[in-house]
Amino acid sequence: MSELTLKSKILSGIFWNTVQVVIYRSFSFVIKLVLARLLFPEQFGLVGMASVFISFIEVFNDIGIAAALVQRKEENLREAHFHTSFWSGVIWSISLYIFITLAVAPVAAVFYEEPLLRSIIPVLSIGVLSSPINLVHKAQLTKAMDFKKQAFIENAAHIFSGILSLILAFAGAGVWALVFNAVASLIIAMPLYFRATAWKPKLIWEREAFNDIFGFGLYTTGTNFFNNLINKLDYLLIGKLVSASALGAYTLAFILTDIVKNELMNIMNRVMYPVYGTLQDDIASLKKYYVNIVKYNSLVVYPIMILWIIEGEPILLTVFGEKWMEAVIPLKLLAGSVLFHMMVNSNTTLIRGMGKAQLEMKIQFWKALLLYAPLLTSGIYFYGISGAAMAFLIIKFLSVFIAQFYMKILINYTFIDLFRAMKIPVIASAASSLVVLGLHAVANVHFIIASSILLTVYALVVYKMIGQDKDVAIIIKSLKEGKKLRV
Repeated sequence: MSELTLKSKILSGIFWNTVQVVIYRSFSFVIKLVLARLLFPEQFGLVGMASVFISFIEVFNDIGIAAALVQRKEENLREAHFHTSFWSGVIWSISLYIFITLAVAPVAAVFYEEPLLRSIIPVLSIGVLSSPINLVHKAQLTKAMDFKKQAFIENAAHIFSGILSLILAFAGAGVWALVFNAVASLIIAMPLYFRATAWKPKLIWEREAFNDIFGFGLYTTGTNFFNNLINKLDYLLIGKLVSASALGAYTLAFILTDIVKNELMNIMNRVMYPVYGTLQDDIASLKKYYVNIVKYNSLVVYPIMILWIIEGEPILLTVFGEKWMEAVIPLKLLAGSVLFHMMVNSNTTLIRGMGKAQLEMKIQFWKALLLYAPLLTSGIYFYGISGAAMAFLIIKFLSVFIAQFYMKILINYTFIDLFRAMKIPVIASAASSLVVLGLHAVANVHFIIASSILLTVYALVVYKMIGQDKDVAIIIKSLKEGKKLRV
C-alpha cells in the first residue's frame, strides 16, 4: 500500500469514525440525560455492580481473536483463519455465558448483598453470546479500513437501543431500562454485520490456524484482563465498601469525563491499529504518526476537561439536579486525571500494533499490581469516591513516566518530543483558565457565559499558535486549498 493510499484511508477512517461517534454520542448523551432524570443513583449503581462482574468474564470473550486477525499481515492470513476464529469464538462464548449465569450472578448477588443482580446479570450478559458472532466481520472491516459500514451499523444499533430504553424508562421499568439499553444494540448489529461483509462461516476448524491466532490472542486477552482490572477495580470497591448510591454518582462523573476522551481515542485507535500493524517495521513513520495522534487528541480533549474542572459543579447540578451533588468532586478530579492521560494516549495501541502484545500485557500487569490496586484500595477505603478519583489523578501522572520509558526504547520518543506535542493544548488551557478564574474573582459570572469565554479564549490561543506548529499548519493550509491532508 502506497503512502498516499494509506493516508487517504487514515483520513477516511477518522472521518467515518467521527461521524459514528458524533451521531451515537449526541444521541446517547440525550438518552443518559433523560434516564438520569427519570431514574436514581441507586439504579445506576446496580447496573454498575453487574457490569463489574460481567466485565471480568467478557475480557476472555474473543480470546484476542479479533486483534490477532487485524494485526496479522495479509499474506499470512488464510480463509481457514476466519472460519476457525468464528467457531472458536462461538463455542467459547456459550461456555462463558453458562458460567456467568450459573456462577457469576449468584456470587455477585452475595458479594454486594443485592438479590436483584441474580436476574440483571444474565440479561446484561447476552452481549457475551452476540459479540463473537460479529468479531470476524468487524475484523475484516477494520483490516480493510472500511469504517463507513461500521459507522452505519453501530449508529443504527445504538439509536434503536436508546429509543427502547427511553420507552422502558417512561413505562416505569426502572433499572431494566438501563439493562436493555446495554444489550439491544449488540443484538441489532448482528444481521447488519453479516450483510456488510457478505462473509458466511463454513464448517471449517483447523488446529494450525487456531494456534496462529491464539498465540497472539493469548497475550492480548491477558492485556484486556489487566486493563479491565484497572478500569473496573474502582467500581468493584466502591460498590462493596461504600454504597450503590455512591457508585451511581461516581459512574456519572466517569461518564462525563471519559465520554469525549474515550470516544476520541477509540476513533484514532481503531484507525491507527491496522496502520501500526502495516508499518510495524518502519520506526520513523511510527513515531511521526504517534506524535500527531497525541497532539490532535489533546487539542480536542483539553478544553472540555478544563471546563469540567472550573465549571463542573454548576453544569452538573443544573443539568442533572441536586441529587447528583456527590459527583461534583470526583468529576473535577477525574477531569484532572484525563489531562495527564492524554499526554500518552495511544501508546498501548502502538505497542500492540508493533506485534509486542506480550510487552503490553506485562506493562498493564505491573501497573495494575503496583499502582491501581494499592492506590485505589486505600483511596476508597479512607475517602470514598473522592479518594478513588484522587487515586486516578496520581496514577495517570505516574503513568506518563512509565509510557515515556517504553516509547523511548521502541520509537525513540523522548520527553522533548512530548513537550513539543503538548505545547499548544497546555498553553491554551492555562490561558483560558486564568481568564475565567479572573472573571470569577471579580464578578459573579454565570456558568454559561464563563464556559463560552473559556472555550473562545482556548480557540483563539490555539489559532494564534497554530502557525508555529508545522504539522497543524500543513493541515490547515491543505484544508483551505482543498488538497489531500498529510497526517
